[in-house]
Amino acid sequence: MKETVHIWDWPLRLFHWLLVIAVVGAYITGKLGGDLTDWHGRIGGLILGLLIFRIIWGFVGTTHARFVNFFPTFGRLVAYFKGNWHGVGHNPVGAFSVFALLAVLTVLAATGLFANDDIAFEGPLFSLIDKSLSDKLSGIHALALDVLMGLLALHMVAIAFHQLVKKNNLVLPMLTGRKQVPKDLASSIPSVGALRLLMTVVISSTLVWSIWSGGVANYFNPVDSLQTAAVRLGW
Repeated sequence: MKETVHIWDWPLRLFHWLLVIAVVGAYITGKLGGDLTDWHGRIGGLILGLLIFRIIWGFVGTTHARFVNFFPTFGRLVAYFKGNWHGVGHNPVGAFSVFALLAVLTVLAATGLFANDDIAFEGPLFSLIDKSLSDKLSGIHALALDVLMGLLALHMVAIAFHQLVKKNNLVLPMLTGRKQVPKDLASSIPSVGALRLLMTVVISSTLVWSIWSGGVANYFNPVDSLQTAAVRLGW
């Protein structure tokens, strides 16, 4: 006997689909380059903000959004492969995929802040390091992209496997938030919490804005900051 319950909260679902769109946009603009390079950087800023949001939401969000409730521990993985795991959120293997994707995307976003393309693009924190280190981080950025493509391919294969073999639609619940689960596991998730959500959005937005507006770079380069201020004042 199964029952339809609310599994994924709407902020988590919105994060998921915005991240999908942003990753596609970043990949396309990065590959095409040219005049789209600046857009690649802007979309990278959006991805950074989404990642910060997800990390915070992983601690303060609703039940199935919290990392502690689906972290792929050794015990959970063993139970899953033995067929003894019972749950309604991410299964341990799916959770492993989630953490791997978040980790690689974090590396991409972080290295992109310091990267350069030897032509016109420099990340917002490029001035904090020397050119040789920026070149190395740019190389790591490119390598991380290859790893991400591999993980995404595995992710798509897993979705297809669950849909075609296990008859378990993983996409629809991430659209509607609702999923059919065994009645003995059915339980409603708590409300999102307007204050928690607002604070999470404010923190993630503020951090990204401070980075891309130059505030962070100026903080670590006070001389440059004073020079910039002097120019603006006409001194």
